[in-house]
Amino acid sequence: MARKRILSGMRPTGKLHLGNLHGALSNWIALQNHGDYECYYFVADWHALTSDYATTDEIRANTLDMVIDWLAAGLEPEKSTLFIQSAIKEHAELFLLLSMITPLAWLERNPTYKEVKEELAQKDLSTFGFLGYPVLQAADIIMYKAYGVPVGIDQLPHVELTREITRRFNFLYGELFPIPEPLLTEVPKLLGIDGRKMSKSYDNSIFMSDRGETLERKVASMFTDPQRQRRSDPGRPELCNVRTFHQLYSSADAVAEIESACRGADIGCTECKRRLAAAVAEGMRPVHERREHYSNHPEEILAIIADGNRRAAGIAKATLAEVREALKISHEL
Repeated sequence: MARKRILSGMRPTGKLHLGNLHGALSNWIALQNHGDYECYYFVADWHALTSDYATTDEIRANTLDMVIDWLAAGLEPEKSTLFIQSAIKEHAELFLLLSMITPLAWLERNPTYKEVKEELAQKDLSTFGFLGYPVLQAADIIMYKAYGVPVGIDQLPHVELTREITRRFNFLYGELFPIPEPLLTEVPKLLGIDGRKMSKSYDNSIFMSDRGETLERKVASMFTDPQRQRRSDPGRPELCNVRTFHQLYSSADAVAEIESACRGADIGCTECKRRLAAAVAEGMRPVHERREHYSNHPEEILAIIADGNRRAAGIAKATLAEVREALKISHEL
C-alpha cells in the first residue's frame, strides 16, 4: 500500500522557540516516524514576504537556521523531504493559476486576515500578497497531492479554504487533486515567560537554541501564580505556566511532588523554576548537541536542502504538467 503524503511548512521569521517545538515539530517528527506517511516539510520563505516584505535581509540566514533547528529536533532527511519553497518555481505558477478561480470573498472572510492585521498594526499589510496568501498556501499543499496537513485547531480555517479552492479547481477542470484532510494535533498551550502567547514579536520566548545562563535567566523570570506574593502563600499550580513546562520536561513523580509542595507552600517559585531550568536543560541536551553539530557543518545543511529541493521539484514539475493539460494551456501542441 502506498504511503499517504503529508505536507507542512513554517515561515523563516526568526529563531524557533519551545512553542514551535512542542506545537508543530514534535508532531512532524511523530508523523515521519509513523511509517505510513511520506512527509514533505518546507521553509515557506515566500510566505515570509507577505508580512515582512520590507525587511528581507535576514530571510536567507533564518532559512538555514530553521533547517538546523528542524534537524536538531529530530527530523531526518532519510525519512522526510526538507525543501525551500522559493526553490520550486512551480509553486508560483500554480499560485497564479489558482488565483484566477478563487473568489475574492473567500479571502476577505478568512478570520486570520483581520486578526493578523490587528496584531501587526505597525506594518502595512494592505497588499495583494497578504490578502492572497491562502491561495499560495493552497498551491503549496495540492502541488504534492497531499493527503493531510498537520494543524492546530486555530489553523483549521486555512485548510478548509484550501479544500474549497481544490474542489473548485476539480469542478472546473476535472478531478486532478485529492481533497486534503486536516490532521488535528493536540498542541500544549505554552505561554511565554511573561504569561502571554509565546511569540518572537513579544520578546517573551524561550528559544530552542537557548542554553546555559540564557536559559536559566529566562526560566527564572517566568510568570507564575499572580496571587502567590510570598514564599509562605499556598500556590495554585493549575494556574501556573511553570507547571505546564514541568509536565513536558520533568518526570511524572517530580511533577506530582512539586505540585503537592506548591499547594502546601513547601516550595517557593524560585526553587520550582531552578528545578525546571535543570529539567529543560537535560531534556534539550540531545537537541543542543545535534544543533551544535549541524551549526559546525554547514555543508551538510546545504546538501540536505539541495537533495530535498531535487525531490520536491520532481513532483512539482509532474503536477504542473498535469495542471497545464487540464487547463488546456499545455505547450505540448
